[in-house]
Amino acid sequence: MGQTQHGSPERFRWLESADGPALVAYVLDGTEENRAFHTVESDWHSHVRGQFFYLEKGLLSVRTSHGAWTLPPHRIGWLPPGELHTVRFSEATQGWGVYVAPCASADLPERSCVLNGNELMRALVLRAATWSTLEALTEEQERVLAVLMDEMRRAPEEPLHLVLPNDRRLLRIAHAVLEHPDDVRTLEEWAAWAGLSPRTVTRLFRQETGSSFAQWRQQARLARALERLAAGESVAGVADALGYASVSAFVAMFRRSFGLSPGRYFDTQAVLA
Repeated sequence: MGQTQHGSPERFRWLESADGPALVAYVLDGTEENRAFHTVESDWHSHVRGQFFYLEKGLLSVRTSHGAWTLPPHRIGWLPPGELHTVRFSEATQGWGVYVAPCASADLPERSCVLNGNELMRALVLRAATWSTLEALTEEQERVLAVLMDEMRRAPEEPLHLVLPNDRRLLRIAHAVLEHPDDVRTLEEWAAWAGLSPRTVTRLFRQETGSSFAQWRQQARLARALERLAAGESVAGVADALGYASVSAFVAMFRRSFGLSPGRYFDTQAVLA
């Protein structure tokens, strides 16, 4: 979320500075100043500060050198300081975010991830959004920052980060699956398509992504499902688009992954909006 993509509000200069307040918070509320966030895709870039995002409305997709994730409403995305990334806001966006100086990022996840949020986090960020971006934090503000960082460290990770393999042959398979999540070819068929043995695909996928090919493909479908569901597409339409034999099979897979049905997944944290 570089300054070149989003104009020059005062807060954005803190992305590239480790000095100044340890935390700078902002709110995306649909005003003219924030409309630059709508339907924007950035080039690859990184920032000095770490970033937390929370969306109450809209959808955010992030790619890093390690993988990709999609941030649906009512979840929190984390980008560590210096993480090379590109972002895409695919819908009109409302929510909030914070820029965290490297000195305040200790013990936070070393890689980009998606976290489960809570009301306390939101209340703390909204409080911090009223602070000056020109002055050092007061003792009281430092205490608020400490509580917020504690909440972020304790927040459970959501299974929304998709690790991409490094091997160019596996990466070819991975990109094909991402482009055509409804493709139901077996591992053996994908291996033959890429000029590999099934055993090699199995070994390398586990080695480079930490998941089996079947698990990775399911995760890729989940990411695409979240994009479509957040855009308002019906559960039946999503199930069909992702190649599931039935709506019930898709709902069962979704529930196994998130512990909730697709509809309830987007409703459970609406209290944070």
